[in-house]
Amino acid sequence: MHCRHASNLTVLVSVAIVVSLALGACTRPREGYQPEQPIPFSHYKHAGQNEIACQYCHVGPAMGRHSTVPSTNICMNCHRVVAIDREPIKKLTEAYDNGTPIKWVKVHDLPDHAYFDHQPHVAFFQQNVEGNTAPGKMQGVCANCHGNVDEAAVVKTENQFNMGWCVNCHRENNAPIDCQTCHR
Repeated sequence: MHCRHASNLTVLVSVAIVVSLALGACTRPREGYQPEQPIPFSHYKHAGQNEIACQYCHVGPAMGRHSTVPSTNICMNCHRVVAIDREPIKKLTEAYDNGTPIKWVKVHDLPDHAYFDHQPHVAFFQQNVEGNTAPGKMQGVCANCHGNVDEAAVVKTENQFNMGWCVNCHRENNAPIDCQTCHR
């Protein structure tokens, strides 16, 4: 009798822990997350002042599921000649020369249980954000979720990136809100 009571209590506690972890993963906001990067990088300087389009460095968001983190050779397209005397660029050049990738810390990240595809989101916002239909003008499209990174010296999450935030956006834009849309 005592063993069955202990077993039921163990199951109850286990279920409570799993439920609280699951709810925390879905509701805990990531807003303001700003990890330190291995090399200082200013989106303000690159995307803002120099007007380098998002998709020059982040290849693929309009065509596929993922938006890539730039490889070192993308950076070196300019930094073979630009700011080569600065310490962060020396570190970048050393990594490039040694064939060592920079281990950038992902800022905008969703839990593994959430399915996300950039392509339909980019297509929708390109059609529905005034002034962002030209292939090179993506900053406004990207800003819908990522904030105005072209104004940020250091990027951080500007939005919550949780289930409620995504569902609200889907509702506001008449996008599907059934579970299979994001949970596959």
